[in-house]
Amino acid sequence: MNKDCITNSRLEETGFSYTMSLIQGKYKMYILYTLMEFGVVRFNEMQKYIGTITFKTLSTTLKQLEADGLVHREEYPQIPPKVEYSLTEKGKSLMPILDQMCEWGDLHRQ
Repeated sequence: MNKDCITNSRLEETGFSYTMSLIQGKYKMYILYTLMEFGVVRFNEMQKYIGTITFKTLSTTLKQLEADGLVHREEYPQIPPKVEYSLTEKGKSLMPILDQMCEWGDLHRQ
């Protein structure tokens, strides 16, 4: 019975697959964590905080997260240019999951 059940199911049609499509990638979770911890963050601050991310990778990943509706980009018309990033409501709704991952990591890393 279970074999028939899995045979007729498709992982890509699940909520799990959709969630993974939004957060999967080397730095997406790091960016979301940074915004969860610090709220509104400027590009250079985020790059320094994450440390190992290149300018191009951060820029590309932020654009992906913005296109997926998880991150909001606010550009201010001033010189020098000022751009800030924050979580959208959709992005904030992921935070309980991210909090649980942090708690799990704190509990098991020792």
